[in-house]
Amino acid sequence: MRVVVQRCKRAEVTVNHTSIGRIEHGLMLLVGITHEDTEQDAKYLADKIAGLRIFEDESGKMNLSVVETGGQILSVSQFTLYGDCRKGKRPNFMSAARPEQAQPLYDQFNELLRAQGLHVETGAFGEMMDVSFTNWGPVTLVIDSK
Repeated sequence: MRVVVQRCKRAEVTVNHTSIGRIEHGLMLLVGITHEDTEQDAKYLADKIAGLRIFEDESGKMNLSVVETGGQILSVSQFTLYGDCRKGKRPNFMSAARPEQAQPLYDQFNELLRAQGLHVETGAFGEMMDVSFTNWGPVTLVIDSK
């Protein structure tokens, strides 16, 4: 699994001009899943992201996690994170897991985050979505479970 983690002041996802997920202060996650990913990958990333110290403490140092700040999460599935652009001009998405494998793992990942006390909003798996957010810092990290 691969997750792009972006600290944000706000984030929202819409489908057909209708808001389906919205947060204030927290993390915007773009979540990609490949064929080899398992429950262990989902657990590793959920634990890593929930404890990731990328919010400032009273001294201005990145020393607090999203859990410690009472932040929220907007999680959006993103198969294009496994796009291979090495050949030609059109990305190859053969490394991305098929929806029937990816969706249950994506759902489990989000439930693992919720189990850590986080409020998690999501996009609509497999739908065309519009995502908007204000990156705070900016702070952007890419975390891979492998």
